[in-house]
Amino acid sequence: MSTSAASTAFKNAHRLHVQSLYKRSLKLSLDWYIQRDLWRQKALDIRAQFERNKHITSPKELQAIIAKTEQELKDWAHPDPYKLPMGPEGTKWERNLPPLMDFPTPSGSHH
Repeated sequence: MSTSAASTAFKNAHRLHVQSLYKRSLKLSLDWYIQRDLWRQKALDIRAQFERNKHITSPKELQAIIAKTEQELKDWAHPDPYKLPMGPEGTKWERNLPPLMDFPTPSGSHH
């Protein structure tokens, strides 16, 4: 594998990891800011923070910034995160299950 191919592979993996951090940051901020108008300002702040580090190319600096961001995400984790009502563990999850249609009948009695 040539050096440029390895560099391209690293850049792609790094880009995907940073995108994942950005998405997790936005989702985490939604746990703290339920109202969209308040959340929007926080989302802009998060975007500005990621844009400030956009031009860093040193692998050691990148690794330090990513580790710091991962730690901030852990520190900011909400104790009771927002869950969609119809999603898994939501308040309406499996609330209206369809009835079971295959009832076992006792042996020997049909009616």
